[in-house]
Amino acid sequence: MSSQNSKLIIGISSRALFNLDHSHEIYKKEGLSAYQNYQIDNENKTLKPGEAFNLVKKILKINDLYNSSDRVEVILLSRNTSDTGLRIRNSIEDHNLNISRAAFCGGESPHRYVRDFGVHLFLSSSAEDVKLAIDSNVAAATIVSQTSNKKKKLDSDLLKIAFDGDAVIFSDESERVFHEKGLKAFIKNEVNSKSILKEGPFKNFLVELNKIQNDFEINECPIRTALVTARSAPSDKRVIKTLRKWGVRIDESLFLGGMAKTKFLSSFDADIFFDDQKKHIMSATDSTASAHVPYGIKNN
Repeated sequence: MSSQNSKLIIGISSRALFNLDHSHEIYKKEGLSAYQNYQIDNENKTLKPGEAFNLVKKILKINDLYNSSDRVEVILLSRNTSDTGLRIRNSIEDHNLNISRAAFCGGESPHRYVRDFGVHLFLSSSAEDVKLAIDSNVAAATIVSQTSNKKKKLDSDLLKIAFDGDAVIFSDESERVFHEKGLKAFIKNEVNSKSILKEGPFKNFLVELNKIQNDFEINECPIRTALVTARSAPSDKRVIKTLRKWGVRIDESLFLGGMAKTKFLSSFDADIFFDDQKKHIMSATDSTASAHVPYGIKNN
């Protein structure tokens, strides 16, 4: 296997990993002291899974396919103190998650440590922390709560990740043309442009995923990726040429020409979907764990 020396590192906040909605309500209504007392009083009560729990479980499961050191690592990055974070630590053990490294930042944003830990993707329920991580050139997204209580069942170990294209994998350069000058100008720009697309915030994360994918035969690979984009012909060619130039494989590419993405994400059976536009995220959350990427012209 070719990439055993590299490691895919995911940083995750405690509220993305576990359901801390009730605790967060106590914090908002009664203040920090009440929150601290509540967590300490309940530190032996195991927390229920949060929005990103299944994703983390599947990512960590990839390590079972390697013989030597861990190929994937998940690091907890939390605004809790280590004292109030003991309940989170206990819950990690109770759920049998192999997470050993952590940063408990006592109310401060943990984004300062994402680069120090070498994180390739940071997932949090705090939009502020995610924006700060993006500004530090780390792929990051805000996990959005699912609108239904139907959490996806772990019926397969296959990890399926869906990405939007512009302002996620690629820069927002083309999206700016569309936003400022309209569809005709966008298509003209794409057809006339000989250059490949510039990289967006998620390019490096996609490259790291690809290194793992390249360790396996396609039919035995533990990760499957999909590009789910509003683009269609002829603006699809530039995407294909860019991915080829980067040497990156995307398993499925859906060029929807502006159609709604929700049904396609459900049919792909995505474990998580990343998009820069909140409207696409909100319509997908009923069936798919989704995360907002606060990057580009649509988020200014």
